[in-house]
Amino acid sequence: MKLAALFSGGKDSTFAIYQAQKEGHKVECLVSIFPESEESLLLHYPNIQITKLQSKSLGIPQIFINVDSSKTENELTKLEELLKKAKDNYKIEGLVHGGILSEFQKKNFKKICSNLNLKLVSPLWNKESKDYMTNLIDSNFRFIIVSVSSDGLDQYWLGKEISYEELEKLEKLSKKYGFNLNFEGGEAETLVIDCPIFENPIEIKKAKKIWDGYRGRFEIEEAGLDYRAR
Repeated sequence: MKLAALFSGGKDSTFAIYQAQKEGHKVECLVSIFPESEESLLLHYPNIQITKLQSKSLGIPQIFINVDSSKTENELTKLEELLKKAKDNYKIEGLVHGGILSEFQKKNFKKICSNLNLKLVSPLWNKESKDYMTNLIDSNFRFIIVSVSSDGLDQYWLGKEISYEELEKLEKLSKKYGFNLNFEGGEAETLVIDCPIFENPIEIKKAKKIWDGYRGRFEIEEAGLDYRAR
């Protein structure tokens, strides 16, 4: 089936593409909405501009739009506009998204797909958190944390690549503080810097940590594709 992928550049949306391709689907385009702030309930915010580099590395064209409101209704309207464009231009038959537990997101995406006669594909739905995170690392996905907003997650984690060792630390913290180990509740956001479906890794050349004492983000100021790594 020809699919568009709702793409944020994080571990879930990227792994959903990987899984969809393994299942025999063809991802024709990436659909990205650039929200105005981190207050969005639907969309990934930190370093969203890096998706343009990831699109190039994936070899999949991207269509995107900026939204000037964090209201869910506005974001959904823009998403429907983009999917209509994707259907017209790429003849897509469905949308793949990386949701794991959020009924709120899935319900809204399913409604839009229904309006456009598209099928919603959710390859990560209801995956067990520890197994899923381990599977990411097993599958050679390299990803870093680019924002944190939960008790138990401090500035140490900003820009940190998640290895098996770091995953063990996160699991202990999640049990102590009660956050989702897979960050589905928005406790943290991630960015994939390399994976099996990237032609070239993302090279972060300049970045800074922004921390207010409770939450923070890893802001990438300069990045490119590392053509030496393959």
